[in-house]
Amino acid sequence: MRVDLISREYPPEVYGGAGVHLEYLSRDLRRLADVRVHCFGQPRDEPGVTAYPEPAELAGANAALRTMGVDLAIAGGCAGTDLVHSHTWYANFAGHTAKLLHGVPHVVTTHSLEPLRPWKAEQLGGGYALSSFCERVAIENADAVIAVSGGMKRDVLTAYPSVDPDRIRVVYNGIDTGQYQPDHGTDVVDRLGIDLSRPSVVFVGRITRQKGLPYLMRACRDLPPQTQIILLAGAPDTKEIAAEVEALAVELREARDEHGVIWVQEMLPKTEVIQVLTHATVFVCPSIYEPMGIVNLEAMACETAVVATATGGIPEVVADGETGVLVPIEQVADGTGTPVHPEQFVADFAAAMTELIEDPQRAERMGKAGRRRAVERFSWSRIAEDTMAVYRSVL
Repeated sequence: MRVDLISREYPPEVYGGAGVHLEYLSRDLRRLADVRVHCFGQPRDEPGVTAYPEPAELAGANAALRTMGVDLAIAGGCAGTDLVHSHTWYANFAGHTAKLLHGVPHVVTTHSLEPLRPWKAEQLGGGYALSSFCERVAIENADAVIAVSGGMKRDVLTAYPSVDPDRIRVVYNGIDTGQYQPDHGTDVVDRLGIDLSRPSVVFVGRITRQKGLPYLMRACRDLPPQTQIILLAGAPDTKEIAAEVEALAVELREARDEHGVIWVQEMLPKTEVIQVLTHATVFVCPSIYEPMGIVNLEAMACETAVVATATGGIPEVVADGETGVLVPIEQVADGTGTPVHPEQFVADFAAAMTELIEDPQRAERMGKAGRRRAVERFSWSRIAEDTMAVYRSVL
C-alpha cells in the first residue's frame, strides 16, 4: 500500500505539534507501508520526501492563498498513491483535491479546528475565511477523520455536525520515550542561567492565544518568592499578542527578583528542551484550546509533573492527581476558549502550581508516574498500527 502524507511541517522545518506528529508517525508507518511525504518549504534530502515552495506568482498575496497554491502543486505530486492523509488546514485542501483528482480515499487528522480558533482572524485577515473553507470541505468530504483525542472528536461533531460520527476515529498523538527521557546533565540549564537550588515552573510553546501564556504570567505573580519562572516561548502569532506578553514579562520581572524570570525566545533544540524539562519542578500548560497537547507528553516522559488546563484532550493525557494537576475552566461558548471567570482561572492555576512547588516530593512522584503513563499508553508503534487500521477501513 502506498500512503502519501501531506503536511505543512516536516523536519527540519517544525514549529508545532503537527510537525512532531508527522516526524514520528511517518517513521513508524514506513515499517508497515510505502510512505511518501509532501511538505512545504525548502528541499529535503530524505528519500520519499518532497517539499514544495510557494508559487512565485503568489508572492505578496494573502498567506492563506499562498498555502492553497502550494496545496495544488502537492495534489499533482500525489499521482500514483493509494491513499492521501492530510494534517491541519494547511494541507487539507491538497488532500481533498488529490482525492478528487486521483480518485483515492482521503483521511484527515484533526490537530485543531479553525472554528475554535477565531482569534486567527487577527493573523490571517480575510485569509481566515479561506483556511476555514479548506478545513470544512476536507473534513465534511473525508473518507475518515482521525481525532487526536476524544475531546477533539466531540469538537469535530460540534463544529461540523454533518459529519457521520462513525467516520471519526480516535487515534492519540504519541511520544518517542527513547528520545524524550530524563537528562540530568546541567550544561544547558547552566548556560541559560537556571538556578537548580530553586524550584521552577517551565512553559514551552509558541506565543499564540490558544496557549494561554498571558493567563500563566498573571498567575506567576502569586507563586512562592523563591520560584524561578522559565519561559521557552517564541514565534508570536501577531504583533498584538507579542506586545501583550512583553508587557506582562516586564511587570513580572519588576515584581520578582532579577533572576526570577528567564525568557528564552528562540526555539531550542529538542535535546536542550529535554534537559530543561527534566530539571523543572513543574511543567505548565495553561492552554485555553488544546486538542491533545504533545508537549504535556514530552514533559511526562522527562519525569516532570504537569499542571495543565482541564480542556480539550488534556484530561486524556494528564491523569489528575496522579501525573499532575488539572486546573478547571469554564469557557465562553463562542469558540474562543476564553475563561468565563478569567481571574478565577488565574487564581486556580497559581494555586495548583504552588501546591506542587511546596511539595516537591509529591511532584517527583507525579513525574515518575507520568513517564510510566507515557511509555505504556502513547508509543508511536501503537499509533502507527491504529492509523493503518483506519487506512484499511477506507480502501
